[in-house]
Amino acid sequence: MTRVVILGAGAAPGVPSLSYGWGDCNPENPRNIRRRTSIYYDFDGTHILIDTSPDLRQQLLDNQIKHLDGVLYTHKHADHLHGIDDLREVNRIMLKNINIYAQADTMAGIRERFSYMLTQPDHVNNVIRRPSLIPNQVEWGRAFIIKNISIIPMELSGHNAVSTGYILNGGEIVHLADFKSISPESLRLIKRRPKLLIIPLTTPFGQPFHAGLGEVLEYIEKINPERTIINHMAAECDYDEINSKTPDNVFPAYDNMIIEIKD
Repeated sequence: MTRVVILGAGAAPGVPSLSYGWGDCNPENPRNIRRRTSIYYDFDGTHILIDTSPDLRQQLLDNQIKHLDGVLYTHKHADHLHGIDDLREVNRIMLKNINIYAQADTMAGIRERFSYMLTQPDHVNNVIRRPSLIPNQVEWGRAFIIKNISIIPMELSGHNAVSTGYILNGGEIVHLADFKSISPESLRLIKRRPKLLIIPLTTPFGQPFHAGLGEVLEYIEKINPERTIINHMAAECDYDEINSKTPDNVFPAYDNMIIEIKD
């Protein structure tokens, strides 16, 4: 069985945000309280994290996540990356390196901002002082493996940072990050009907660098997953309002949401 935990369902400001407060979100609904997005995947004992949000410390504590076989990065924006230092606690528990994976532009951002965390496969950093991460650069369309799990990176278009999605476990799960559009070439990398699609929706009306709800629903129809989770929602996205505008197999995310996929 595959187990998915939405560690944070929010966009960069979180909900409530400092500038916009609750916005359009009902403060009485606890599912509108959102930390920044990271998602944890447990594929029958292979543990993969996608993105390290600035809220990662509390997310790992809340879910008692103490082992990671790899960390995938979608892009270099702070809300997806800047919790990276909290990986040192996982290093301390495991007493070994953690492999991180990112496309070239994202990896360059990691090297520029967080070079002190990186190491070589034959060396473990002093994890009392800093994390110990092995960088692995990936290419769109070229599969790689973490333990027994196959992963294909896919290009996402139109965001104001180079953005990467991931096709996981032979297409069982498709994880999309910030995008405005997805090319036909990228969509063709999805070879089967996914059991689960994770897709972002920052605001219902869309923005120059983010797809709106209408565009998101169009891509859900094209990909045709069994189940979809809408993630990365800002204060413009009330949980109940989004839920009322989506098909029966499409659900808004909330913090610490658990999805189980049976074999």
